[in-house]
Amino acid sequence: MLRIGPYSLKNRLVIAPMAGVTDRPFRKLCRQFGAGYAVSEMVASRPELWQTPKSMHRMNHDGEDAPIAVQIAGNDPQMMAEAARFNVSRGAQIVDINMGCPKKKVCKADAGSALLRDEALVARILDAVVRAVDVPVTLKTRTGWSPDNRNAIRIARLAQDAGIQALTLHGRTRACGFDDGTVEYESIKAVKAAVTIPVIANGDIDSPQKALAVLAYTGADAVMIGRAAQGRPWIFRDTEHFFVHGDVPAAPQVNEVATLMREHLEDHYTLYGEWSGVRSARKHIGWYTEGLPGGEAFRDALNVLASSSEQLAAMRDYFSQLADVCERLPLMPYPTNPALQASVPMQ
Repeated sequence: MLRIGPYSLKNRLVIAPMAGVTDRPFRKLCRQFGAGYAVSEMVASRPELWQTPKSMHRMNHDGEDAPIAVQIAGNDPQMMAEAARFNVSRGAQIVDINMGCPKKKVCKADAGSALLRDEALVARILDAVVRAVDVPVTLKTRTGWSPDNRNAIRIARLAQDAGIQALTLHGRTRACGFDDGTVEYESIKAVKAAVTIPVIANGDIDSPQKALAVLAYTGADAVMIGRAAQGRPWIFRDTEHFFVHGDVPAAPQVNEVATLMREHLEDHYTLYGEWSGVRSARKHIGWYTEGLPGGEAFRDALNVLASSSEQLAAMRDYFSQLADVCERLPLMPYPTNPALQASVPMQ
């Protein structure tokens, strides 16, 4: 079983920190469906940003199960150390350092994966944060700055030497973003062989079969699932079932999804308030209904609704009509043969 410091996680499945997605309501939902661990959205290290509405929402952990993990981002060792202390004072039980985000806004500030160009600065940041707090510190990173500048093994060893207690590795370089290039599962395998701290594999894990194939090939201690959980949080339940039983359960019942969506959105409105909550809920509703019969027309109509009550009523009507024609969601099944899934070298 994977351990991070004093915390034993219930399984090997992690929901990825995704800005604007993995807020408290979504993290709680993924945990409910079987994710053994969840990391918050990225919180900036600059103190003047801590009191903004966005940061306050990201640092809201009301009702979350332990361990509560908060991801911080920045490029100044002392600011990062202070951000770690601040978040621990607000309930963080694990601090995760972001050195993996490839977005231009983050990299222009010399944070996220931009830090991989300066290994000396990486070492100073890791050391400062680990020394600043009495809770476990983890790191999320990439295989390097670009395909010509891969340094994942050196970064991993720096992390281990600094006292980092777990490492998440996205198998792409910063230059490859989220979609370009095949995920380098061989690089994750090499990093796992080079260090003794837990390694979590990340990148294009979109099915239970893919999750098991990645674990088997890389030897990683866990897998981190990101975009595949958007609108499909039951991927964790399906994956855990697949690990144990070797098959994938049937798609969820339409009425089950209608109930979980209502509960998710009500929690979402409570966190963000009426005006912001209605607008930010649209993307979640879009993910839930993508690929469903009549989903496109439903989303077009939904986008002009201006209140939470209208959104909830529209969703209730849509799923009621869907339940009249099918008991379970008519979703595309997960792939049945992991060898057919490109980018996982099969032995």
